[in-house]
Amino acid sequence: MKLFRPNVYAVGAIDWDRRLFDELIPLPDGTSYNAYLVKGSEKTALLDTVDPTKTDVLIGNLVSLGIDRIDYIVAHHAEQDHSGAIPDVLMLYPDAKVVTNSKCKAMLIDLLSIGEDKFITVDDGQTFSLGDKTLQFIYIPWVHWPETLGTYLQADRIFFPCDFFGSHLATSSLFVDDEPVVYEAAKRYYAEIMMPFRTHIRKNLEKIKALQIDMIAPSHGPVYDKPSFIIDAYEDWISDKVKNEVVLPYVSMHHSTKKMVDYFVDALIERGITVRQFNLTVTDIGRLAISLVDAATIVLGSPTVLTGAHPKIAYAAILANALRPKTKFASIIGSYGWGGKMIEQITGLISNLKIEILEPVVAKGYPKDDDFAALDKLADGILAKHKELKIVS
Repeated sequence: MKLFRPNVYAVGAIDWDRRLFDELIPLPDGTSYNAYLVKGSEKTALLDTVDPTKTDVLIGNLVSLGIDRIDYIVAHHAEQDHSGAIPDVLMLYPDAKVVTNSKCKAMLIDLLSIGEDKFITVDDGQTFSLGDKTLQFIYIPWVHWPETLGTYLQADRIFFPCDFFGSHLATSSLFVDDEPVVYEAAKRYYAEIMMPFRTHIRKNLEKIKALQIDMIAPSHGPVYDKPSFIIDAYEDWISDKVKNEVVLPYVSMHHSTKKMVDYFVDALIERGITVRQFNLTVTDIGRLAISLVDAATIVLGSPTVLTGAHPKIAYAAILANALRPKTKFASIIGSYGWGGKMIEQITGLISNLKIEILEPVVAKGYPKDDDFAALDKLADGILAKHKELKIVS
């Protein structure tokens, strides 16, 4: 519980020990579930709640502040890490109304069985007066669900965007106090959660430029008291600019593919191309996602298992296909024993990506001179493609 503007409090919870989100996303640095209390001269609003596992922390913070009345619970997003404690807050403050848009209302009824009579729905741009403070509601859909809402606290110039601009980072600091650490956490968050929605984010960034923002207070991670730090980062990440980088996730069962990967990495480095290599048997999948934000090319390295790709490579392909990075080129390297359709399978798994597939290199058994020559040719081809994009001098 922290005061960071007159009568504006952070009342959420830090989850130091959580290590997996949605049973999918690694959380090496924990996370937080940020909720904010705004006390006006006439009414009080709670902006978001917390994950159900931390309801006692939120309730304890509200009780410690001596809050005997909440008029509005603003639900920016229906996902339970922000909405899950709403039923308990309503039990403590039965006169409160849940303020949200119509899409979020429908989701909250489905997910939490909140009665329809407990809602007030708001339109894009609508304002609520709390007396000496005014809330303005801003529709920011698809960051990362279709119903997401933001709130702008007008006099204090604070924007509360829920998941937008968030970072999975457990920290005792209310504000950003270590920019490199927060940048890395925010980029991981963008890569894992926001990247598929680049075009929507672009529109929402344009939309909030009309607001005079002194602070951005997201629902995960620290508050940005220098908003340009995270806005500029997002402008870079959502742009169409890529870097002279190759991301190379691979698996090798009997060292044939590993031999090809080692040779190919050296060939790329010799040509001045940055390589980000990931052994998928030990990789933090979040770091792989981060690497996809900027890279011009992805090359998947796989042995053939039965007649297809190694399952871990298939998973990486499915992940890339879901995240839809701005990557421009892709290829496949690896080995096989007696045959199969690995190339067709992998290319089919990345059909969402707007990429050019470069000639794969697949060796029969242990790689031979002709295979290494083909890897050199692929490295030359990647360099030429990067030069066409003018990302290599």
